[in-house]
Amino acid sequence: MIGTIRKHSKWLWWFIAGLTIISFVWWGTAPGSRNGSGRGSGDLGSIAGRKVTLDAYLGAKGEVYIEHWLNTHRWPDRDPNYSAADLDRDIYLRLMLIQKAEDLGIHVGNDAVATMAKVILSSPALVQAFGNNVESVPLEDFVKAVLRPENLSAADFENLVRHELVIEQLRQMVGMSGVLITPQEAAAVYQHEYQKLSAQIVVFSASNYLAAVPVTPASVGQFYTNYLAEYRLPDRVEVNYVAFPVTNFMAGAEQKLTNLNDQVEAIYNRYGTNAVPDAKSPADAKGKIREALIREQALADARQQADDFANTVFNMDPVRPENLATVAKQKGLAVHLTAPFGQAYGPAEFTAPEAFTKAAFGLTPDEPLAGPIVGRDAIYVIALSQQLPSEIPPLSRIRDRVTRDYQLHEGTLRAQEAGTNFVLKLQIALARGSSFSSACMAAGLRPETLPPFSLSTADLPELGDHVALNQLKSVAFATPAGHASDFETTDDGGFIVYVKGQLPLDTAAMAADLPQFTAAFRQQRENAAFYSWLDRNASRDLRNTPIFQEQAKTPAP
Repeated sequence: MIGTIRKHSKWLWWFIAGLTIISFVWWGTAPGSRNGSGRGSGDLGSIAGRKVTLDAYLGAKGEVYIEHWLNTHRWPDRDPNYSAADLDRDIYLRLMLIQKAEDLGIHVGNDAVATMAKVILSSPALVQAFGNNVESVPLEDFVKAVLRPENLSAADFENLVRHELVIEQLRQMVGMSGVLITPQEAAAVYQHEYQKLSAQIVVFSASNYLAAVPVTPASVGQFYTNYLAEYRLPDRVEVNYVAFPVTNFMAGAEQKLTNLNDQVEAIYNRYGTNAVPDAKSPADAKGKIREALIREQALADARQQADDFANTVFNMDPVRPENLATVAKQKGLAVHLTAPFGQAYGPAEFTAPEAFTKAAFGLTPDEPLAGPIVGRDAIYVIALSQQLPSEIPPLSRIRDRVTRDYQLHEGTLRAQEAGTNFVLKLQIALARGSSFSSACMAAGLRPETLPPFSLSTADLPELGDHVALNQLKSVAFATPAGHASDFETTDDGGFIVYVKGQLPLDTAAMAADLPQFTAAFRQQRENAAFYSWLDRNASRDLRNTPIFQEQAKTPAP
């Protein structure tokens, strides 16, 4: 239900951090990020001037519990990545949204609730968790096996589903202003995004100036002293891990989904292209829904195998990090070792989920094992290898690296000096009628003609590693046609771009793309309107709740 935005308040962070049930059904489980039990007594504060009762708080708490379990297959109080504060925030946000929906008279019928409940109970991940060879988990089985042991009931599940649907309607209502986009406005935005430029560029890269940098022991030593703090290594950890890649389970997952086509059609018929806002056609949307359902099933299968493996590892006595390799050998699984990594950047060998790094730095000799840790592409079980404290390596140990850094630093300065000096010469040459290419070549530089690009261009391989695409677009679209930009600095030098002119818009492509573009644009504007509303209302209406008052004391993330 909720997308991602770049600018947000503390409250938006809390709300966007999790997935709603509807998102869980369509796009699979996501790794949890919480733990704790929330408040249960004392002054519960007020929302928009109305006292929060204990019954309302506990009801919302039950819904958050069930939602978290459906997303992670862990209860909040048993999820090491989910804090009591996280739980409290989710409860108060849910209470506020439910209250807002009631004030606006938003209600959903029992049929809609029953339909959505059936969709949730038919989720491949949930079916897999029960190990049933059925298309849907019976409600009574779900209540008996999952809810009742936690003192939750079918009524709590029904309230969760009902309120998720109500909150979705609230989102649509609040975001309605974003939907009010005229065809002319959509066409203007499309033209802005897809209007292409014809341009040339000359790049000043440090690599072209490295040969002119004199390297002496004294200069390298001085550079090391000047930038000593840059070479401090943070606290690091090295872990062994066994990975269960989702791709290993995709083929088997597709075979298990015997009613896959029906599920795809049901989701598409209910949500249309809104289910996949970036789809280019109904067929593309259905294909992506299909892929997501298969991936969800594959993730559930990987999770099941990872759970079985982890249970065997954790049940060995005594608890030792070597247990991971022992069980992996028994099961024919590969054990991998990361290079030491810091908490800020994670393993270099693969893109690990944040929970992986957090779990790795939570390992101790007494508790050397963790997992399963759910990532987008794999599930991991890890064991501590070694912990390394922060240090500054001596120059003798990292001389080659310091030497390269020194050369790059000096080469970058020379490249930027050359680029700055060339700007004036270029302006004079252009004013005298010379072309950009001839002015560059006269100065011994090599200009490059770029392929046409627009603000929507996602990749431009011709730029190489020296110029970031977004920086190029920012500069080029601010430069008038027939002119050259100023010298723009980059990490290893800089560049000058010459804009030859705008190219005619492809009207045929525009006519074909505009309906889908308009739908996606409306969805984006609808979400933006809702986020803005949520920020304003949460900051105002939750100010008299304990969790808001506690959070107000800490800086925004």
